[in-house]
Amino acid sequence: MKIGTFEAKNKLSSLLERVEQGEVIYITRRGKTVAELRPVQESVAQGPQFGSAQDLVIEVPDDFTAPLDDFEDYMKS
Repeated sequence: MKIGTFEAKNKLSSLLERVEQGEVIYITRRGKTVAELRPVQESVAQGPQFGSAQDLVIEVPDDFTAPLDDFEDYMKS
């Protein structure tokens, strides 16, 4: 269905009822389609996928817990 902007503004509630039933409505301005009303597609939220961060993890070096050379003076106090 195509409808002009002025008419769409005046009949928005009834248009939304039609959209809820699955109808797609095209809104026109001066004969040119400028928008469409359509039902929202409900998306299913997905949690993280196993292995999705495998390229983000770096290998931890063996000396990870060793004191840093930059902090030698601090560590002596």
